[in-house]
Amino acid sequence: MQPLRYGIVGGGFQTTFQLRALEQVRGVEVAGLVSRRPPEKLAAYVRERGLGNGRIIPSVREMAANVDVIAIFAPNYTRLPVVGEIAEALQAGAELKAVICDKPLARNLPEARQMLDLMRPFNVPLIYFENQVHMKTVAAHRAQLRPVIEAMGPMVLVRSSEEHAGPHTAWFWDPTQQGGGVMSDMGCHCLAVGWYVLTPPGKPVRFLKPTSVMADLSLLKWGQPSYRRQLIDRFGIDYAKIPAEDFATGMVTYENPESGQKVKSQFTVSWMFDKLGLRLLMDGLGPGYAFEMNSLRSPLEVFISDAAVAGVADSEAAVEKLQASRGLLTVQPNEADLYGYTDENVDAVAAIRQGRPALLDWQYGLEIVRLTMAAYLSAERNAVVDLTDPATAELLENYVPLIQQGRGTEVLMR
Repeated sequence: MQPLRYGIVGGGFQTTFQLRALEQVRGVEVAGLVSRRPPEKLAAYVRERGLGNGRIIPSVREMAANVDVIAIFAPNYTRLPVVGEIAEALQAGAELKAVICDKPLARNLPEARQMLDLMRPFNVPLIYFENQVHMKTVAAHRAQLRPVIEAMGPMVLVRSSEEHAGPHTAWFWDPTQQGGGVMSDMGCHCLAVGWYVLTPPGKPVRFLKPTSVMADLSLLKWGQPSYRRQLIDRFGIDYAKIPAEDFATGMVTYENPESGQKVKSQFTVSWMFDKLGLRLLMDGLGPGYAFEMNSLRSPLEVFISDAAVAGVADSEAAVEKLQASRGLLTVQPNEADLYGYTDENVDAVAAIRQGRPALLDWQYGLEIVRLTMAAYLSAERNAVVDLTDPATAELLENYVPLIQQGRGTEVLMR
């Protein structure tokens, strides 16, 4: 069986993580790379690790004619133009077996709709990547609890959290390019995994119907003068002028369409977790059962003294967004697998080979964008957003949050 030829759009941090995941996936060859700046280091990594020829290609349109699958890991503000190039290539005769888009699908619902509309005429499978849904810890607890859930009833409350000290690159901090702040960046993870975990086993991923969203967005750390100066010096981003939220929390309520039962998913995300590094927390409660996970619990710890710290070249090799290079450090030997990147690729490859739908598609990604937009609207209104209200549903279709417009001072500094 010939390997699937992946063409990857994007040369940043996300692509690096995905390449680490692809080392653990059979039947994939990285046949092309497209990025705003030639991704020489990533191309060399692809060749060194035996992942493919890692050819750097000038354009998405040219790459589409030479690969089987295009995977979009490019910055959020480029997603719609990239899909436009893919559509042009397909119109010109390129043949693709699938197009993958990493979270979030788009910065807002108008962009998400345009992306789907551009691809609809070609009937190409559209796969949405949300790594946390594919985490082995999620799969394991769902499998372990399935008979209990069937006997006692579905889970009623899930709480999820993702926190670290802040993004790596400037565009992530710019709300006009990224689509907002931490709610757009990481809130989409918690929205998706909360929805998925609440869904009864055996039901489709969109079985539960979202009925309301309430959210609070704040600028707590990176609005302080000393930290604002850091952002200016490091990235040229001034949060006194175009701020984004560095903390978000809230609740989504879902309704079971068969029983009418209401269940809830609580989320908390932040860019100010100045501790060990990236932390994913999740727990869930049902009638007579529960589960809990913490990504910073590891079977491996290392200790580095002050005297030895000079020898540490890359502290982030231990844990993503690591905030210290000495003392007692938690080490995750295989973060790409821990966070679900490996298994989302395994699912995509199997779906393409078998001609079946992947677990998540772009329509699901669009619904996550809708929930994210509802969170921003809730924060602007300081009120619960009723998703069952027709007027609200119509508003969200064309809504662009004030923070995303660069008017975050009206929300975060009032």
